[in-house]
Amino acid sequence: MEQIKNEKTFFHVFPTLKVEEEFKVLFADVEVKKITTNSGRDFLHVHLKSHHLIPKKKIWQMEQRIKEQLFGTSSVKLQILEEYELSELYTPEAVMEEYKESLILELKEISVLAANMFSQAEVNYEEGNVVRLELLDTIVSEGRKEEILNLLDDVFRNRFHMNVDIRVTYKENEGQGSREYDEQRIQQEINAIFERRAKQRGEYEERKSSVEVKKKSSESGKLSSGEKKAETSEKSSSGNAAASGGKKEFQKKEFRKKDYVRPVKIGDDPNLIYGKNFEDEPIKLEQVVSEMGEITIHGKIINFDTREIRNEKTIIIFAVTDFTDTITIKMFARNDQLPEILGDLKKGAFVKIKGVTTIDKFDGELTIGSITGIKKIGDFTVSRQDLNPTKRVELHCHTKMSDMDGVSEVTDIVRRAHDWGHPAIAITDHGVAQAFPVANHYIETLDKDDPFKVLYGVEGYVVDDLTEIAVNAKDQTLDDTYIVFDIETTGFSSIRDRIIEIGAVKVENGQIVDKFSTFVNPERPIPFEITNLTSITDEMVLDAPTIEVVLPQFLEFIGEGALVAHNAGFDVGFIEQNCRVLGLDREFTSVDTVALARVLLPTLSKYKLNLVAKALGISLENHHRAVDDAGATAEIFVKFVEMLKDQHIMNLKEMNKFGDRNVNAIRKMPTHHIILIAQNDIGRYNLYQLITASHMTYYARRPRIPKSLINEHREGIIIGSACEAGELYRAVLEKQSAQQIARLADFYDYYEIQPIGNDMFMLEDEKTPNINTEEDLRNVNREIVELGEKFGKPVVATCDVHFLDPEDEVYRRIIMAGKGFKDADNQAPLFLRTTDEMLEEFAYLGSAKAREVVIENPQKIARMVEKISPVNPNKCPPVIADSDQELRDICYRKAHEMYGEDLPVQVSSRLEKELNSIISNGYAVMYIIAQKLVWKSNADGYLVGSRGSVGSSFVATMSGITEVNPLSPHYYCEKCHYSDFESEEVRAFAGGCGYDMPDRNCPVCGEKLVKAGFDIPFETFLGFKGDKEPDIDLNFSGDYQAKAHKYTEVLFGEGHTFKAGTIGTLADKTAYGFVKNYYEERGQRKRGCEIERITEGCTGIRRSTGQHPGGIVVLPHGHSINEFTPVQHPANDMECGITTTHFDYHSIDHNLLKLDILGHDDPTMIRTLEDYITSDAMENEYNEEHPFVATEIPLDDKKVIELFHGTEILGIKPEDIDGCKLGCLGIPEFGTDFVIQMVQDTKPQTLSDLIRISGLSHGTNVWLGNAQELVKSGKATISTAICTRDDIMIYLINKGVESALAFTIMESVRKGKGLKPEWEEAMKAQDVPDWYIWSCKKISYMFPKAHAAAYVMMAYRIAYCKINYPLAYYGAYFGIRADAFSYAIMCQGKDKLNYYMKDYKKRSDSLTKKEQDVMKDMKIVQEMYARGLEFMPIDIYRAKAKMFQIIDGKLMPSLASIEGMGDKAAEAVEEASKDGPYLSLDDFRQRTKVSKTVIDLMAELGLFGNLPQSNQLSLFDFS
Repeated sequence: MEQIKNEKTFFHVFPTLKVEEEFKVLFADVEVKKITTNSGRDFLHVHLKSHHLIPKKKIWQMEQRIKEQLFGTSSVKLQILEEYELSELYTPEAVMEEYKESLILELKEISVLAANMFSQAEVNYEEGNVVRLELLDTIVSEGRKEEILNLLDDVFRNRFHMNVDIRVTYKENEGQGSREYDEQRIQQEINAIFERRAKQRGEYEERKSSVEVKKKSSESGKLSSGEKKAETSEKSSSGNAAASGGKKEFQKKEFRKKDYVRPVKIGDDPNLIYGKNFEDEPIKLEQVVSEMGEITIHGKIINFDTREIRNEKTIIIFAVTDFTDTITIKMFARNDQLPEILGDLKKGAFVKIKGVTTIDKFDGELTIGSITGIKKIGDFTVSRQDLNPTKRVELHCHTKMSDMDGVSEVTDIVRRAHDWGHPAIAITDHGVAQAFPVANHYIETLDKDDPFKVLYGVEGYVVDDLTEIAVNAKDQTLDDTYIVFDIETTGFSSIRDRIIEIGAVKVENGQIVDKFSTFVNPERPIPFEITNLTSITDEMVLDAPTIEVVLPQFLEFIGEGALVAHNAGFDVGFIEQNCRVLGLDREFTSVDTVALARVLLPTLSKYKLNLVAKALGISLENHHRAVDDAGATAEIFVKFVEMLKDQHIMNLKEMNKFGDRNVNAIRKMPTHHIILIAQNDIGRYNLYQLITASHMTYYARRPRIPKSLINEHREGIIIGSACEAGELYRAVLEKQSAQQIARLADFYDYYEIQPIGNDMFMLEDEKTPNINTEEDLRNVNREIVELGEKFGKPVVATCDVHFLDPEDEVYRRIIMAGKGFKDADNQAPLFLRTTDEMLEEFAYLGSAKAREVVIENPQKIARMVEKISPVNPNKCPPVIADSDQELRDICYRKAHEMYGEDLPVQVSSRLEKELNSIISNGYAVMYIIAQKLVWKSNADGYLVGSRGSVGSSFVATMSGITEVNPLSPHYYCEKCHYSDFESEEVRAFAGGCGYDMPDRNCPVCGEKLVKAGFDIPFETFLGFKGDKEPDIDLNFSGDYQAKAHKYTEVLFGEGHTFKAGTIGTLADKTAYGFVKNYYEERGQRKRGCEIERITEGCTGIRRSTGQHPGGIVVLPHGHSINEFTPVQHPANDMECGITTTHFDYHSIDHNLLKLDILGHDDPTMIRTLEDYITSDAMENEYNEEHPFVATEIPLDDKKVIELFHGTEILGIKPEDIDGCKLGCLGIPEFGTDFVIQMVQDTKPQTLSDLIRISGLSHGTNVWLGNAQELVKSGKATISTAICTRDDIMIYLINKGVESALAFTIMESVRKGKGLKPEWEEAMKAQDVPDWYIWSCKKISYMFPKAHAAAYVMMAYRIAYCKINYPLAYYGAYFGIRADAFSYAIMCQGKDKLNYYMKDYKKRSDSLTKKEQDVMKDMKIVQEMYARGLEFMPIDIYRAKAKMFQIIDGKLMPSLASIEGMGDKAAEAVEEASKDGPYLSLDDFRQRTKVSKTVIDLMAELGLFGNLPQSNQLSLFDFS
């Protein structure tokens, strides 16, 4: 290449120009010949000379950069005029082939028709530099011929300095519909003329490529001329409206009478909702950007709110969108007018509104107020319909589960396909099946005989592991002859591109014995980027032999040896293709060192030649030169042979076996997309096996599926070739050899083509040099259609749906921008198209073929698929042998132990009723499982608290699952088994709690009677028919939870228990941030309500997966988990040893048993209190032989109730603890400000009252605005208000409401679904008071009484310890429940604590979440100080990591209580301290790895005593 003198180079002339790297490379050696201008300096011509081709698009982009950076906004017209001095290899044919896209772009500037004609012309080349253009003979051809000839002549003569004779001939148009085609082209020409005129007027500054123009014109914001006129008239009418509106407003104020009450509407128009009638045309909301006076808008109400204000008025606030933007409407109404207004004004209604634009003084947003009229209108949005009588089937569709990629709900997609009359639709998310259950829920809502079906599939990431390390291996040993070679080529296609250099070395017995090296004349120019990469120029290959000469020489050099190359498929592919072209019959054995490296060097992340060489310590100086690369590859191969021999691998066949389905290799290999659709239940099972393996074994950045595994599990799966990222499309695109394409084509059951709009990004992508025009994209699709015909496989047209409608692309655009994609704003049209839209898209295939790929073939695939459920529909509970009898035995054994041989009828009848119900419905095994878990925990010293309504079951009590006894209050004698359920005294406590009854002695034997019973009906748990699915939730100690989980494996066997999986989706706040950032980064200001509207479309998109904190899914023996769900690691963390269900556990909890083994602080507190009180650190009657047992704490202790009346029982006054009037601070269930206030309001006297308060506090809309109001007004008391869900059913049954209806009402109310009118009538018929019905309608969620009782029993025991064993209580509380305990703030004495509390109180409105937690803990510490208790300083040698210790009547805080000291660091300190004293602070840091910040704080707090900073060691210490 001729070297340009430096002073003339482009960047020497333009030294300050800032451009991207590709422009720097492209223009680096370009010479600036001259720069010309005129006297007026209004234009500038830059004359360039280049020795390589520069695409015209790049020239124009460079023009734009020079203009923007050097001339700013000045009106100078700048043009680059380029000419080329190219090598002899540039014939007219070579120029035309490489430069055609640039010629098309230039022609488009002159005439779009001419550009289209030229792009479709056939070009032939004859001797004597004759170029013959064969144009389609159409009505416009002759008129545009001269434009094409003039441009070509000018370009060849003046730009390339070639004398070319260009001749034109015509051919008949074979395609149908040529007239419509001509009309379309004429319309394109008209559009182009308008565009050119706009440019001349300076409206377009930058020339745009065809792609850019096409993209812009398709944007929704582009208006037709008709729309523009309408818009102008809207603006003018709105302006007039504003003026006249102002006038009316003035008159209205002047003549208003104070006693006049304006009616809701004036006029008799039936569509009028409010104000006066009006007929103004609405203005688009996107045009409403500032105060514009009175305007008229229309739209859909998307949210609605009313707030009552003073003077019996209400402010109505709602947001309206017309889908170009959104605005908030604010209006005031009298309370008595509300019912009339709100009848039609509601969310979802379409309305037209006239009002005044104003900036809202509260939030600074532009809103519409002073409303003069609101009218009902119809839905003005155009919903697309599929009107073709024969419908297509979409076989490629992504939902919100498709990994932050799809943005439409699966239900909406499936519903749309069904509503359009499509026979089926496929769901094919990227690598996952998590949308299947939701899609199936929609199918379940259809009629049973509805033939519509969902095809369940995935778009997987396939890895082609079928290509062996050694292809075509014979019996070669590793010491045989190997030819290690490398080639350089003009491109990547073995068919289209040419070899320009071959370098090879011969290896025998691990030694390099010979070399081969030559350039090859490609008989065509070497592309600039290849020269740039390899430094091989046209001049270097000009005198070299051609491939016809070189290849036989190279084959002779190879002899009988096997080939070795780095990425051998590429190099060997070129040699094989050239052999075929030259008719040379050779079959090669070839070894790929990339595949070998993946197996032998698993720690590398990439396997490029230079990286592998570096890893092995091999020098590679001239990378991308064949001879040097071949030498380095040979050295690599020799080292690999040594490594293989170390593993006792001696020949190529053993090498292949060694590499078979190597997990590490598969994780590093390239992936392609593939569609897998389950054809039947066998296919579904096999699909789930593949999804499981892709997540559990082969996951690396994405779930990978090896092709070899697909072949193993292929039965019942239909395999499609997927999109442009599929390997078949890529092979066609890259023009791979016919043999390679045939190998791939044979693997698939059907081939896929898509609208060219989906792949338009390729026109701009440097990585797809073969795609330069839209016609190129159509040609790829045509080739795939031909493959279908050749191999007898159906070809289907799909949309690759990522959103439902064209306008929904905004959601995907925002999500992709949030993920950092630079091309997020260039969204492909990936929406669900109608049959006609698809037929029109593929019309270029001819009408018959278009119909085949759009309708017939997709329907054929759909008919091959059976209608299946994605989840095994059968219930599959685990089986424990004889569980029915075992449960019966356990229960009766316990019942007889408590109540005697002759059971009271209340016990026996309840037990029998429950057991019969439980056993007949197959639930006994669930009870036995829970019983085994609870008994195991109890045996290991940890209490278990029950959650939910399991305490409603007496069988659960008798089997030891729960402590809550649900029988009605009663007495029983442990000694003689006397019992009393029926005396008047006992019946007086019905509905209450047995512990509240007075103490009594046994009338038979004189022993003190045991009080029991919470009066909870069994029906709350299992319903009146006993067939409601039981949900046994258990609260294990947080310390014991992991052991309980592990114990499930012991019970059911390894591989039969899985953590319940969850799906983490994009939450409202995160989505709001995505939307807000998107518009802010682009300098667009959007109103808050518009951001909220768009946010709604972005929420619910899958981000990650996780695990339920306590859910364990149990798989019965004899089943595989893949019958129900695939499995994976949570968040695809390959390092964690946890396996979760792939489906959200809710999707399978009707089929498989889910155990809730939750971790909770209360059992841990109880266990810690028992340990403290029993230990020697506390002086009391308990010891190891006679331990303190929390379950023996009496639940009728009078002192405990005193805690809920005042502070006296603690020996302190309210003023000692910041004015808190009760002693229940820090007691679970009762320690928050909200509940303390509730306790003060309700004044509980009994355990039953405390249970009711617990129910109230855990419900939603049960206390606030409901029971609180009723208690204040005297309509109800704590005993009569609705507090727990059971109250409703018991109350209604007692009132005379039929029991099944009472249960139904309870279930509806507790879920916040309210009351049906007929239920209200039934309640009123039984004299249920109005306040009770009102209360039921207010409730959103209710707690079960059994849950409240279990919680309160735990809380009661903790409260007992707080009164009687304060040091133990505070130690346990601070070590377990304190979220933000701080040694520095809380343990430096009462005064320092009070100082901090005052400071926090001053800042109470602005405290962070952490500071709020600190404040909560400070209150407990203040109470401890007030009770005369103290902390002792931390002793770094004695202190425990997380546990507070009782030492000498004081509390020593844990190491973790030091600010900044995490749990891990605290454990490290505790461990290090066992190794003896620290020599210095440096020694402490070295041994514990604690951060310098924490060490400085510890030193400041005096925790190190006199430890020096560093080890002061003298040399004499070693003598």
